[in-house]
Amino acid sequence: MILLLAFLLPLLSIPLVYLVGRESKRKPAGIIAIFSIIDLILLLCTVPEVLSRGRYVESYYWMPMLGAPLTLFADGISLSLAAITLLLIFSSMIFASDYMEDSGSLWQFYLLMALLTVGLVGVFITANLMVFYFCWEFMLVPTYFIIGGWGYRESYRAAFKFFIFTHAGAVAVLLGIGAIYMLTGTLDMFQAKELLAAAPQEFLKWIFIALTLGFAVKMAIVPLHMWLPDAHSEAPAPMSALLSGVIIEAGAYAILRVSLGTVFPSISDVSVNVQMLHALSILGVISAFYGAMTALAEDDIKRIVAYSSISHMGYVLFGLSLYPCVEGTIGAVLHLVNHAASKGLLFLNAGAIMKQTGVRDINRMGGLASKMPLTAFSTAVSSFSIAGIPSLACFISEFFMFMGGFQVGGNNSLYYATTTFMIIATVFSLAYVLRFFWKIFLESSKIQEARDPSILMSTPMILLSIVVILLGVWSGPIIHLMSSAEIS
Repeated sequence: MILLLAFLLPLLSIPLVYLVGRESKRKPAGIIAIFSIIDLILLLCTVPEVLSRGRYVESYYWMPMLGAPLTLFADGISLSLAAITLLLIFSSMIFASDYMEDSGSLWQFYLLMALLTVGLVGVFITANLMVFYFCWEFMLVPTYFIIGGWGYRESYRAAFKFFIFTHAGAVAVLLGIGAIYMLTGTLDMFQAKELLAAAPQEFLKWIFIALTLGFAVKMAIVPLHMWLPDAHSEAPAPMSALLSGVIIEAGAYAILRVSLGTVFPSISDVSVNVQMLHALSILGVISAFYGAMTALAEDDIKRIVAYSSISHMGYVLFGLSLYPCVEGTIGAVLHLVNHAASKGLLFLNAGAIMKQTGVRDINRMGGLASKMPLTAFSTAVSSFSIAGIPSLACFISEFFMFMGGFQVGGNNSLYYATTTFMIIATVFSLAYVLRFFWKIFLESSKIQEARDPSILMSTPMILLSIVVILLGVWSGPIIHLMSSAEIS
């Protein structure tokens, strides 16, 4: 019952958020934060069995005509991503309790955030493809209204672009899931993995392409990225933290779990397998360079961070292309966790800077290190982690992916080239991070009055800064947890 309760608990928070939200602006954020921590504790209760058996599974009798029970599971990969998701939701809600205080209709905002939590948690812990798709789409509607209703400038335009792109991707995902059910008679991804071995190879290739294409839209992989810069820059900071920290990463998880984990093993044509993985690797390199180069040219504080997300999803896609190399795959999943903590924190930092200064253009900032020392420290931790500086979170996951790339390159020379290009991309990452930090905190001051944000906004920034540092210097436990999962 642990996972079922973890899945349903965010739903139980919705009536409370509605009732309390009509009378208080801050209490609904606290309710969602408390429920998130309880949910996190429930999931962590499965760790002993995950480590000993590799997977914790619960199955419930549900719609037998569909040929699959409601199966919920936790392994080292899904558990790690669900845990960082709940930690980010907790941090974003504490931050939002002060950041969003001047906004209108806050009870509706928090109600939508509670609904979003249901989808986010469900995507990571369900093995039933219909429930997976339900949660996948369930993330879409609350996000649309949050971006549109509480965004900055052209919010509904950005929200509509997000809706059109991601819903189009969801159609491709639905077609892929429908084809799996047609061929296997089951919606359970673990059963489908075994049954697809007898399916026609031509079908499998197109199922893989449809699913991966749909998931890549959510990841914002070039050239399917056009929705992301507007959505991230227009969304309120707590929503941006979840958009970049979790929602786009759900696309990467889906590629690993469904495209690569369920369909790919049944494709017996080696040349087709290699071509597909090569395509993922090349798209990863293109996304990494495009995001980094564009971030280097941007002046809007949130668009810089948004384009950085495109770049880092390129890193992850490159890591996934190394499947089933353990080092590369573990590196990609670890990077999802490290990027979620680092980028979620960086968006909160950007939100705090914007709220305290009223400025978005980094050329109009400067000298904030002396005025906002705590924010400067937190931003340094998050931004330099994104740049891959040793002892911070993203360095170790990038190192694993590059190590995996050279290992696979011993049998496939293309990966020597793509791995080398990915290493070069880290130089551009460092370049836009140095420019970002210099312009905001170290250049000559252009803002007369500014100070660190309130304790409610500072606390989650400190919390996530500690997490980013811990993930950089003591990543052994989470790597051990991920390694217990079945990679192929």
